[in-house]
Amino acid sequence: MTPASPVMLKQTVAETVFAKNQPQYRPLPAVICLDGTVITRWTLTWRERLRVLFGGSIYLEQLTFGDPLQPQLPSVEEPTLNMEPT
Repeated sequence: MTPASPVMLKQTVAETVFAKNQPQYRPLPAVICLDGTVITRWTLTWRERLRVLFGGSIYLEQLTFGDPLQPQLPSVEEPTLNMEPT
């Protein structure tokens, strides 16, 4: 899987790139909503798609560096953005 940009396909919004100048990590385009939600988009190769289709799993590694785990919400639907001030 690779991070994809633009993150949002149906809306034009400003993106942030995490780890932009950190060669030990892969740059990660993201949209940051006003409520703190961070949205990223990932694409799968054809081989990865077939593997998932025929019973494969998707693994999610999270580097917490010992901090508490943050909630995650994987989805196949483009999320609704919350860009209103709270």
